[in-house]
Amino acid sequence: MKFVHTSDWQIGKPFAGIRDERKRSLVQHARVKAIERLGEVARDTGADIVLVAGDLFDSPSADKSTVSAACSAIGQIGLPVIAIPGNHDHGGPGSIWEQDFYLREQADLAPNLTVLLEPVPHECDSAVLLPCPLLRRSVSEDPTEWLRLLEIYSSFESDKARIVVAHGSTQMFSGHWEDDERNSAAGNLLDLSRLPESEIDYIALGDWHGTKQVHAKAWFAGTPEMDRFAKGGNHDPGNILLVEVQRGKQPKVTKERTAGLRWNELAFDFADDRALDEFQNRIADLLGQRANEDLLRLTLSGSLGIEASGRLDRILESLEARLLRLKLTNQTHIAPTEAEIDAFTKQTSHPVIANVARQLIERAARADDGARVAHIALRELHSATKEAGS
Repeated sequence: MKFVHTSDWQIGKPFAGIRDERKRSLVQHARVKAIERLGEVARDTGADIVLVAGDLFDSPSADKSTVSAACSAIGQIGLPVIAIPGNHDHGGPGSIWEQDFYLREQADLAPNLTVLLEPVPHECDSAVLLPCPLLRRSVSEDPTEWLRLLEIYSSFESDKARIVVAHGSTQMFSGHWEDDERNSAAGNLLDLSRLPESEIDYIALGDWHGTKQVHAKAWFAGTPEMDRFAKGGNHDPGNILLVEVQRGKQPKVTKERTAGLRWNELAFDFADDRALDEFQNRIADLLGQRANEDLLRLTLSGSLGIEASGRLDRILESLEARLLRLKLTNQTHIAPTEAEIDAFTKQTSHPVIANVARQLIERAARADDGARVAHIALRELHSATKEAGS
């Protein structure tokens, strides 16, 4: 059997860190577009089903437009899509999976979607799925515990591949991401070491947003569309997994890229004003001529002269417009060049300007809260003086 293993679509994620409403909408829509790309890969590679290991939606109470968009995209995959609830779209009483609107849209737009809400074997043509759905956001017991009983495996055809589908953190592996939910629930720990390995052919995991193998037969697929900046470590989001399984054989797993957005990171230190050209070249190499396709976490440090600092501000203004999000940490400070100091402080024709400039330069050199204000004032004074001179 060949299938697509995916998880953590989190359709409807709010992306509150993106202030511009139009850009926020583009990032949200990118998650739906990723489903379309996923469907293309599934069809082109001859997959039998698409298996979603939790968090199809970002919330157990997704709004109606989100439900319709997701169901429409799923219906167009054209293959059976089988999902379990995760911690974001957990099942149980009152969950989205029981709401009338979802049930109508699923029936009309995505009749190929099946959501497994109980921990009982689910037989497909050539495999048996062993779902471990989350019926609450966080559970203290291991969701895979029911699979430790050997008698379960004698209740279905022996020649069918057995696929566990679970959502949570393994005890051998956990990780963190920037912009993660601050109140993310603890629990949902999966102890894979206690499962009867010989009875299971593949373990499809969700919750971790990167692609990672954590056991000979167990993988996290990760989110098919990256949705946050990594906080360090070995992260590989934006993929799906193509899996071939056969009873009693090691699974064959191939990673396929599906991400459309680029979540970039750049740290740059300005040694002097000449470094500004290098910075612009680095930005050009990173972004090319793209607009509304990238998000960038940018950390700046070092010092620039007054004019170069103003030029940096214009570059940052352009980045704010081009990027879907600019997450900026700007620790640069103004260090006027000798020529700029001379031009400011030795203006015999404008003694008031010269006196103000000297005070601002002294204030900007201090390591206190007023230094940043002095930097801005210096730039404004420099700009005004240039305009008056021209």
